[in-house]
Amino acid sequence: MAATTGTSPTLASALERCRLAFIGVACMSALVNVLYLTGSFFMLEVYDRVIPSRSVPTLVGLCVLALMLYAIQGVLEAIRTRVLVRVGMALDEALSARVFDVTVRAPLKGGLGQDGLVAVRDLDQVRAFLTGGGPSALFDLPWMPVYLAICFLFHPLIGVATIVGMLVLVAVTLLTDRATRKPTVQSAVTAQQRSGLAEVSRRNAEVLAALGMQGRLGLRWAHVNRTYGLAQQRTADVVGGYGALSKTFRTALQSGVLALGAWLVIHNEATGGIIIASSILVSRALAPAELAIAHWKGFAAARLSWRRLSDLFGRLPEAPRPHALPAPSRSLTVERLAVVPPGGRKPTVQDATFALSAGQGLGMIGPSASGKSSLARALVGIWPPAHGQVRIDGAALDQWSSETLGPHLGYLPQEVELFPGTVAENIARFEDGADPAKAIAAARAACVHELILRLPEGYDTRIGENGTGLSAGQRQRIGLARALYGDPFLVILDEPNSNLDAEGEAALTEAILGVRRRGGICVVIAHRPSALAALDLVLVLSDGRVQAFGPKEEVLRHVLRPSQAPTSAPAPAVATLRESA
Repeated sequence: MAATTGTSPTLASALERCRLAFIGVACMSALVNVLYLTGSFFMLEVYDRVIPSRSVPTLVGLCVLALMLYAIQGVLEAIRTRVLVRVGMALDEALSARVFDVTVRAPLKGGLGQDGLVAVRDLDQVRAFLTGGGPSALFDLPWMPVYLAICFLFHPLIGVATIVGMLVLVAVTLLTDRATRKPTVQSAVTAQQRSGLAEVSRRNAEVLAALGMQGRLGLRWAHVNRTYGLAQQRTADVVGGYGALSKTFRTALQSGVLALGAWLVIHNEATGGIIIASSILVSRALAPAELAIAHWKGFAAARLSWRRLSDLFGRLPEAPRPHALPAPSRSLTVERLAVVPPGGRKPTVQDATFALSAGQGLGMIGPSASGKSSLARALVGIWPPAHGQVRIDGAALDQWSSETLGPHLGYLPQEVELFPGTVAENIARFEDGADPAKAIAAARAACVHELILRLPEGYDTRIGENGTGLSAGQRQRIGLARALYGDPFLVILDEPNSNLDAEGEAALTEAILGVRRRGGICVVIAHRPSALAALDLVLVLSDGRVQAFGPKEEVLRHVLRPSQAPTSAPAPAVATLRESA
């Protein structure tokens, strides 16, 4: 696993930090494997020295020595296991932040497909393998030739029998690897599909129940689940079959070596002690291979997970930390901007150009699927430009890091999701040591302070995933407070009044005016005219292109005028724009 070709620098660095631990495990494995010879030599001495001499003191001395060596062996094996468990935890700690980073960033790049948690599960798989018995077997494998050499010292025929056994087990190991490779990959793919379908169904449980889709989605999930189960079954069957074969063969070989030793004793070519000692030694020599076969399923899964992590880290390298810039306070400029959704090819925004100054408010209107939300995502740096630039105070967005620019941005998406925690934590963006006064100020700016006070525990009310326990309107207004937290310079609101009542819309208007009064820039995507009340500029999008941009009254007159004369523009587009306005 460590030697996988093309391992990403992040994984290589994590392994490098564990190098001393692996060296220590290798040294302990060497001592453990030397101590494994205790049983063979104890039996050799008992049969060849104690029994012929009938010396009880010698027997007692050998027993005490053997017990001491067995105790040391047990301690070393326990330490080796504990070290490997801690190596797994160390790797997890070294990679967990990076895994979380790619898990969050991959959807913005189209990098994880349906299963957004595959990187987390891959890291769990690697850690689980390291904390199991597989690594110990791999560390013991290099000692098989040492046991083989000792077998030759006992007698060349015993050595030959051991070589035959090793070759058979090596062949079984290779066959196991080859036979499990395809079902392991298939199992991983179907596991992603299975998890993705289950997660989507869970998140849309209300829709499934209301539209009677639960049974049909259940059948689809059952099909994917069965495919996953069959792949797991094939892998388990292969590993179990070859494991049983190796175990049976090793047992038979051990008996065969006993018979061979007896034949050698009959012909005066070996002593009686060699019969028992060689049998134990051959069994020990082949045990690492048998153990490796038994753990091959976990090894194959960990190897696949390691390769996937390496590939994902390579496709999503760590974001550089650009030079710190002063807090933005002057302008937002969009220059010939083109936007392509992650994983897509067709641009949803093309050649967009406009500029806003501090204190201005822009309303974006246009037909559905005209590119408004895509443009909003580009303005806050969620989707990188395919062409052109978005500049804040003259600096392109890629000159800022997310951590430094984020506090100066406020963003309210169409679908507002809150995180498990308190209302105050959600408003404060889970900032460590957040000032409670700032959260209250953001709530007051969003005119949601009184609403929060009416909750069961006020700002300390705990909410579940996706804002469980709150209505859609409450989630939207708390999301607005989160967007306004810390008085950000640029605030982007995507259909902020979609779930609001009259009181909520009045609060929204006041919040937009508040952003403008303190010198910020507010951009609002609107389908209802009430959201434009506090704005002074309007931009019209259609088919991803800017159709009009300028003062609100002038643009709206221009957009609404064709409705009186349908021949001057395509009727469907005009009707949609009129609805948006």
